Amino acid sequence: MATGRVSLARVTDTDGKVMADPSPKTTILNNLNNRKDHRHVNGYHRNGKNGTHNRQTQWKDDFFESFEETPLLVAILTYLGYALLVVIGQIRDLMRAYGIEKDKSCTEPKLEGFVPLYQSWESFYTRNVYRRIRDCWNRVVASEPGTRITILDRHSCDHGWTFELTGKKLNVMNFGSYNYLGFAENNGPCADKVQETTCKYGVGVCGSRQEMGYLDIHRELDELVAEYLGVEAAITVPMGFATNSMNMPALVSKGSLILSDELNHASLILGSRLSGAMIRTYKHNDMADLEKKLRDAVCEGQPRTHRPWKKILIVVEGVYSMEGSIVRLPDVLCLKKKYKAYVYLDEAHSIGAMGPHGKGVVDYFGQDPHDVDIMMGTFTKSFGSAGGYIGGSKRLINHLRTHAHSFIYSTSMSPPVAQQIISCMRTIMGKDGTKEGMKRIRQLAWNTRYFRKRLHDQGYIIYGNKDSPVVPLLLYMPSKVAMFSRETLRRGMATVVVGFPATPLIETRARFCLSAAHTKEMLDEALKIIDDVGDLLRLRYSSLKAPDFSEKDIQLIE
Repeated sequence: MATGRVSLARVTDTDGKVMADPSPKTTILNNLNNRKDHRHVNGYHRNGKNGTHNRQTQWKDDFFESFEETPLLVAILTYLGYALLVVIGQIRDLMRAYGIEKDKSCTEPKLEGFVPLYQSWESFYTRNVYRRIRDCWNRVVASEPGTRITILDRHSCDHGWTFELTGKKLNVMNFGSYNYLGFAENNGPCADKVQETTCKYGVGVCGSRQEMGYLDIHRELDELVAEYLGVEAAITVPMGFATNSMNMPALVSKGSLILSDELNHASLILGSRLSGAMIRTYKHNDMADLEKKLRDAVCEGQPRTHRPWKKILIVVEGVYSMEGSIVRLPDVLCLKKKYKAYVYLDEAHSIGAMGPHGKGVVDYFGQDPHDVDIMMGTFTKSFGSAGGYIGGSKRLINHLRTHAHSFIYSTSMSPPVAQQIISCMRTIMGKDGTKEGMKRIRQLAWNTRYFRKRLHDQGYIIYGNKDSPVVPLLLYMPSKVAMFSRETLRRGMATVVVGFPATPLIETRARFCLSAAHTKEMLDEALKIIDDVGDLLRLRYSSLKAPDFSEKDIQLIE
């Protein structure tokens, strides 16, 4: 038996047949007593081929996502581990309050008549739990984010309160950066073009686009992005996070409804809140739950008045960065057309990394870009640069040019940053006269399948889609999070570990990000390191048969 992170509400398939009707629980005890109703789900199925319908199509036959349930014993031990840390933390806080132990934390003074400003559970957790394993994060990198990076070694003499550099440098394999296509490099054609642009334009623009900060290189970038996406027009923004948070308030407002996937990024959540629209979340990638909420919204209208919603906006991501799952875009578009809603697609992790031409999940599923009302993405991952974009109709882009805060008030994108994007995008599109872009796209797809398949074969619980370059490996226990990070680094591999509150309490994980620049030898070495650490920490929790997908379906370009 097993337990997991989310529960199914009353779920129906597309024909209206009831599939499940469990009720959610909130406490640890009830989580354990009702473990059958608390499983990590993605769409309709908990593991295997996700979202099978009666009306099968080709993409569904090849759509594989794995979300294996948390083993019950592991869940119990994980809860006990966190409970023990909380108890010890409370005791130590009591000792600090009475002066028995020196208080090194940044706690606010107790002012009479004032409520605490930032004293909260988060600060308690940071002080007593996160601080113990803080060496696993915020490491100082002193090189480009390529396949190998240089990390400056640190040492703490006071158990994680402060750190000092030892002077030692660690040259390790990089499996933590979002350098999907390997363009984050300090040499080569793209880097040479960036150097030329820096000499011509300088580094800064010192003005917004509506003032004196709109250069010819920005116009070139906007037009190239629109051509790349296959849409009428596009605008670019100097910050990826602000592309969501500052543009969404210009699209919806009070009287509108946002239907947001429960695992959407913080920038989407912030943008939704700033818009003033009503926000309702639906279960991750669950089309039945999304359709139910769409149906209710159309039938019932706004609360109290029951007037029709001004707009209904479905907000989804292409690749979910913590789960490694891919949006069921064809189903989302079908529901969008059926209920006359709009779709906002965030392709931050999928643009460049997904699809036969590297054009994201729209390309991956073979959908028409014009069916997606708002196409958003960032240049911080596959393009090795900074900023983001919004693509769509000319009317949409003209509206954003005059209403979006990210466009009006922010300084324009730095010319070298814009040139890096242009050079990479031209390479991906084949406009440089070579097959280098297609070669990298195919190599990333091959690396993803190869790496995922072998982790499944080794008996680890791996989340996500077989074609997602984001590969989460479940660790569960807080002690194993720190040990995994430290042991892999000691063996020559840098990776990212993620725990509460970024993930559910019992679903802490290591997250590998694959790159087209990784060679097969590097992947094999990384798998060997994971295998050694996995044996040391006993991480082979999977009880399911390994999936049968393979990298042999992908033809590489020499």
